[in-house]
Amino acid sequence: MAGSVLIGVRIRHWAALCLGLLACIFTQAVSAAGCPGHPDAIGTSRTLVVDPLQHPRIGTMQYPETLPLEDHEVVLTFDDGPLPRYSNQILEILAAQCVKATFFTVGRMAQSSPEGVRKLRDAGHTIGTHTQNHPLRMNKMPIERAKQEIDDGIASVKAALGGDDAALAPFLRIPGLARATAVEDYLASEGIQVWSADFPADDWRHVSSQRVYDLAIKRLEDKGRGILLLHDIHERTVAALPRILSELKARGYRIVHVVPATAERPATPTEPQQWQLHPPSEAIAISHWPKIPNFVFADAETLPAPSWSDLDWRDGQSMTLSEPVERVKVVAHSVPLPREAPWPRQFSLPPEDAVNALPVPAESNFGIPEKSYAAIAPASPRPTARETNRNARVAEADSGEPRRTMSRKHFGHGRRAGVSHMAGRRNEPAAHASRRDLKHLVLVKKRHV
Repeated sequence: MAGSVLIGVRIRHWAALCLGLLACIFTQAVSAAGCPGHPDAIGTSRTLVVDPLQHPRIGTMQYPETLPLEDHEVVLTFDDGPLPRYSNQILEILAAQCVKATFFTVGRMAQSSPEGVRKLRDAGHTIGTHTQNHPLRMNKMPIERAKQEIDDGIASVKAALGGDDAALAPFLRIPGLARATAVEDYLASEGIQVWSADFPADDWRHVSSQRVYDLAIKRLEDKGRGILLLHDIHERTVAALPRILSELKARGYRIVHVVPATAERPATPTEPQQWQLHPPSEAIAISHWPKIPNFVFADAETLPAPSWSDLDWRDGQSMTLSEPVERVKVVAHSVPLPREAPWPRQFSLPPEDAVNALPVPAESNFGIPEKSYAAIAPASPRPTARETNRNARVAEADSGEPRRTMSRKHFGHGRRAGVSHMAGRRNEPAAHASRRDLKHLVLVKKRHV
């Protein structure tokens, strides 16, 4: 049974895949058939009608919504024209492929080349606006100046169309995609839809046409569908566009033309999730946390009331009313308290009149051994000349012999004479230094006798 069910699922899966492939081939065949003389043209698969009031901002580069495209559907958009030198070549390439696109025209360029704007209309392309002077800091300028840029750009394009207001779509792309809330609110109040994009090809940078082609295909493959941002004022775009269209057809992509809704042309029916580039799938749980079920109890019986023995705090012991137990009144019942607290008791404190007598330290605790003290005592300083003479006079008085007074000159001479001898002995013990001094004095005394 399970095997037959699995086989049925696989058959339905392959049938759906084959039908989708056939529909894609049929759509491309119809598009090519509508482009006489160009059997290899990609063509335009369908026209999408949108209501700017229902979806005022589109393009996932900046906004949560984008056009409600199917997988492998692409919308081509071109900015900053018309510039006859390159815009006319872009129009010829699109005509050869029977592709319809959306152009966001700058007001100043429309004033310089009004015939270029009329060529867009005559070729059946959608014409939007791109402000008057293409300022790149609309998000920084005052709102009044931004309004003037928007209004002047619309007026210039309408003038280039010769007053054909119906040929101008209420679509606008902010220059540099420098969005601002005040600007977006103003456009929404005027019923103008703000277009961002889903991926660019960086053709406004100084890159090669090969780089423009590579970025357009790679980013489209990453997205799977969406709005492609290009410019019709660069030679690199003219060189890359034929290869882009040819590769789109080879990979099974389809071109969609977008037009605004009118009273005679209602918006294409869509679902809200179609306006998201990657809507949540039904196979993926939106909430990752399990929801709490609503339990329904079959038997709603009253729980039994607790008995008096359940309130006894003693472990497994029954309580009798004759026991002298302290009680506290809780709500309407008397609850017995335990006789002793379960936590440990504090130790009893000593009486207040108790005297804490500490032992008297012994005298030996303050004694310092003599050798230890001598080891840390500083060495005796070297005697001066005056001290030497005084010591000599004391020795003469004790011995009764005449003495000769040593002058500073002799003392200094003696010191100078013994510099080299004493230089390496400055750190010797004080007793050795005193014996050397006495010996030196004796030698000096004998030299002068």
